Amino acid sequence: MEVRPAADTAALLENAAEAARLLRLLANERRLLLLCHLVGAGEMTVSALAATVGLSQPALSQHLAKLREDGLVATRKASQAVFYRLADPKAARLLEVLRDLYCPPQASPTEQHAEGPHP
Repeated sequence: MEVRPAADTAALLENAAEAARLLRLLANERRLLLLCHLVGAGEMTVSALAATVGLSQPALSQHLAKLREDGLVATRKASQAVFYRLADPKAARLLEVLRDLYCPPQASPTEQHAEGPHP
């Protein structure tokens, strides 16, 4: 049985704490939904996010503030609009894996038009 040096153990503990923090943030269904939309879109306005996930403005603001506070999202302001994007590359990788596992592929509007309406 190999004994790991204390430095390796300290690094593992630090990484475990970071992973646990990220997973706690993703454990909320609404925050996960917000982040999944940002993975797909790249950048979205607050109003577009609100319409997409069906949250009230106050609830959305609370979730976005938490994500911003923890460094998962960043903002850009253009005139009156505030745009949100993913800022944490590790979170982006994890969300891409979750999207691949749990989100069905979306047909593009041109593919949907070519297929015609579904009964």
